[in-house]
Amino acid sequence: MSLLAGAVLLSGCGSKNGGEPSGSPSTGGTPAASETTPAAELKEATVVLDWTPNTNHTGLYVARDMGLWEKHGLKVELILPPEAGASALVAGGQAEFGVGAQESMILAKEQGLPLVSIAPIIQHNTSGFASPADKNIKEPKDFEGKTYGGWGSPAESAVLESIMNVQNADVSKVNFVNAGTADFFTATKKGIDFEWIFYGWTGVEAELRGEPVNMVYLTDYSQQLDYYTPLLLTSEKVIQEDPELVRAFLAGASEGYQYAIDNPDAAADILIKAVPEINPDLVKASQQWLSPKYKDDAPRWGEQKREVWSGYGDWMLENGLMEKELNYDEMFTTEFLPQ
Repeated sequence: MSLLAGAVLLSGCGSKNGGEPSGSPSTGGTPAASETTPAAELKEATVVLDWTPNTNHTGLYVARDMGLWEKHGLKVELILPPEAGASALVAGGQAEFGVGAQESMILAKEQGLPLVSIAPIIQHNTSGFASPADKNIKEPKDFEGKTYGGWGSPAESAVLESIMNVQNADVSKVNFVNAGTADFFTATKKGIDFEWIFYGWTGVEAELRGEPVNMVYLTDYSQQLDYYTPLLLTSEKVIQEDPELVRAFLAGASEGYQYAIDNPDAAADILIKAVPEINPDLVKASQQWLSPKYKDDAPRWGEQKREVWSGYGDWMLENGLMEKELNYDEMFTTEFLPQ
């Protein structure tokens, strides 16, 4: 579980199809009351987030607060994750759904946890290695001689080595240190040169702070590293025992994310209202950046492909991050997405 907990951090924000689905919200207002199931008849479900609320989760808050899940007969609660992450609660039957990432899903399956990915929240990996612009780190070979601040996961050095190998650079010349709980802006003022971030949150925050960063995106150097992060997951048991719950959950979530795609400002307002302690300026700017990336070039929100699962899984196997080949077809399903 310690490996799983470490990997879940990778899906955290800033650590560190074509049309709307049937019945989705219009560009304003909430569904008519007549479309909503009476409260006494609603089936309850819980979603465990992967991090503190942020724009990765906007579609979930939209679905909850605009009554989209109620329209499909559900009352859904969103909760913060425990230290072991969402996967542990979902696998243990203490929550029906969770937010995770492909890397932690694969590790979980290797450990025998009965988890299944039901939809990626963002179609492509938007993470990368960020550094203050004045450090002049613009490509993987520039990591040589620099200090990387991380959290001690084996995946970090493997990813760095993979993209540095593209430019025949030497990962042994990178100084690895544990950044602890310091945020990116604090860490890079105290001896750390670069960190692994999601641009949609920390990178956008850097823009707002007037502290420009250079980004080295994983996907610019390796197709295998274009994995799904974050994603929505459930357990094999929930799928087997209550497939209609999964279908209804994804119907509401899909409508919530489509609303956020079509209406980034209004969706941001919903998240800000739901989480009043959040930075509203950051949410607004982040939502503008991230909304087009939820679906991106996929035919519909939530689409996922076997080649993405096998590509990253094979990379993990090649880099010693897992010990045996797994059945990737058992790790995900698109069966419950709205048509």
